[in-house]
Amino acid sequence: MTGFAASSTEPQELTEQATQPLSQPTVSQPTVAQPSTQTSSPSMAQPVALSTSLKSHPSAPEPQLPTNAEAWTIEDSEELYRIQGWGEPYFSINAAGHVVVSPKGMRGGSLDLFDLVNSLQQRNLELPLLIRFSDILEDRIERLNGCFAKAIARYSYPGVYKGVFPVKCNQQRHLVETLVKYGKPYQFGLEAGSKPELLIALASLNTPGALVICNGYKDREYIETAILAQKLGKTAIIVLEQLEEVACVIEASHRLGIKPIVGVRAKLSAKGIGRWGTSAGDRAKFGLTIPEVLTAVEQLREAGLLESLQLLHFHIGSQISAISVLKEAFREAGQIYVELSRLGAPMRYIDVGGGLGVDYDGSKTNFHASKNYNMQNYANDVVAAMKDACTQANIPVPTIVSESGRAIASHQSVLVFDVLGSSDAPGMEDVITPLQEGEHLIIRNLFETYESISLDNLQETYNDATQFKEEAVSLFGFGYLSLPERARAERLYWSCCHKIQTLMHQLEFVPEELEDLEKIMASIYYINLSVFQSAPDSWAIDQLFPIMPIHRLTEEPTKRATLADLTCDSDGKIDQFIDLRDVKSVLELHQLQPEQPYYLGMFLNGAYQEIMGNLHNLFGDTNAVHIQLTPKGFTIEHVVKGDTMKEVLGYVQYDSEDLIESIRQQTEVAMEDGKISLQESQMLLQHYERCLSGYTYLSSL
Repeated sequence: MTGFAASSTEPQELTEQATQPLSQPTVSQPTVAQPSTQTSSPSMAQPVALSTSLKSHPSAPEPQLPTNAEAWTIEDSEELYRIQGWGEPYFSINAAGHVVVSPKGMRGGSLDLFDLVNSLQQRNLELPLLIRFSDILEDRIERLNGCFAKAIARYSYPGVYKGVFPVKCNQQRHLVETLVKYGKPYQFGLEAGSKPELLIALASLNTPGALVICNGYKDREYIETAILAQKLGKTAIIVLEQLEEVACVIEASHRLGIKPIVGVRAKLSAKGIGRWGTSAGDRAKFGLTIPEVLTAVEQLREAGLLESLQLLHFHIGSQISAISVLKEAFREAGQIYVELSRLGAPMRYIDVGGGLGVDYDGSKTNFHASKNYNMQNYANDVVAAMKDACTQANIPVPTIVSESGRAIASHQSVLVFDVLGSSDAPGMEDVITPLQEGEHLIIRNLFETYESISLDNLQETYNDATQFKEEAVSLFGFGYLSLPERARAERLYWSCCHKIQTLMHQLEFVPEELEDLEKIMASIYYINLSVFQSAPDSWAIDQLFPIMPIHRLTEEPTKRATLADLTCDSDGKIDQFIDLRDVKSVLELHQLQPEQPYYLGMFLNGAYQEIMGNLHNLFGDTNAVHIQLTPKGFTIEHVVKGDTMKEVLGYVQYDSEDLIESIRQQTEVAMEDGKISLQESQMLLQHYERCLSGYTYLSSL
């Protein structure tokens, strides 16, 4: 990936600098097998049947990836998984090789994530488990407000900042209530993008002076509810996003006898970047064009409600990775704000929308999974642009509002899940059967190709092996090759691939034709998770989330793998991972150990993922737990149990009692026919009923 440095000259603010946890609890070294320091010879390989059953770990010896001469260190793991880039100041690695969470950032205190997961499992909270850290949420709110306070002081800005959290980012009740509590000192408000979200915002927000920004499509009931909320002391601002809404607001105001507070959402010519670049521009889904903005102003003026127009809103997309795009938008919006003031509207607020990015891969570039600026750069550019525009026009500066949901909520949750088993690529075996007299020519060619593989001819021998394999398939199709002969040819082909892959790691430059070989030869690790439920953006838009083991980080990860979830869908996989220079197709993981759990964590997934998850294969919500740091360790604030099978079946209109009765009747008929004993029928019914009340995910044996 390539990018350019942030154009702001402001140094990295203290709150975004890398820090180490100030304190870590004493932990014991996990009981794991030490990695092998030897590598098997690539010439020792004989294909055998692959074991893909869940819960069974491979036990056959395998060639290892090249190892360093020196012992693997936690610094090597930090560099490999880029945890210092995307994780600081909240995530790091301790001396035991475990991921450490520092929920308060630089203010001190930390938790060993591996020990925490084990402790939660002892409380009958099964994996997969979503762990929310309330202290991180508090820290993110404090950081954002601190950055704007610093920018306001730096530019002598005579206004204030009042942020709002977009409820659509994460509507979970405990999270919204926690956010309102921690946001109270800053008059931090909420943004609603729908009628249900408006109901959440009005009931949850009890902070005097905080804003309720009312976005999204609106009907009469939505608008009247927002206007009436003023009688409860709420500052509810109705943002006009469709021209038809203007007449509806005017009518509701006259009917209720209450003057509303309204804003207009303008479609800027400045466009976003990345996946959400089309959120702005003339053909954006929401907002008014400049001619429509003028029409709205005149309609409000004619209705005697121009004084209600107090806010300008714009949004150029989520996860803006380049600061230059934001600068352009701020400049254009500042001029629109000035012109609305000149038209007679008593403007008071400018809402810069969302877009403040999260550095998912830690590269600090304008790559779509990163950003080339920090939170302080962002705040500086917003404040400076508004100050310049208003100073030149000699009008009062506005209260600055932002809807930074992703930047606030992403870091606060970690999804931890276990690996159930693995399947290795062919060609990992120890011995190749020697060439036998009279074997088919195609087999002899493949055997000779395997024998000739060296560092000097990797691309040539790969092309030859691929050609001979295709010829073997063709010969089999015409009946010139028997099934055992075809199997022998394919084993030789995969052994060639494995030998080439092993030698390939010694090259400084990998030829383009060999780049896909890494993914082809990758192991598959089966994870106790539904991608569609817990990481839908990974499936739908190829969103990258940091994924790494949460333990065994003092060992070198000698396996390269993709992840496959529990659903019976070919898209239920994760085969794109963060990297400094590009997107990796494989993730470095450790060899599974018999009877030893292997835990992975998915990080920075606290925004959007929970509410967007679906019930593919009827895998429901995961268990969730809210953790708060204490001087003696941690306390569990809330436990939100994941869906049971009874609950998810109810979502699709199945009555559990009807299901049980159907099985009972079938067992009675089977007993009459002598197909099942009474004891077996009762065991079946017990299993059935226990499953209905159980977790939708797999439990450990």
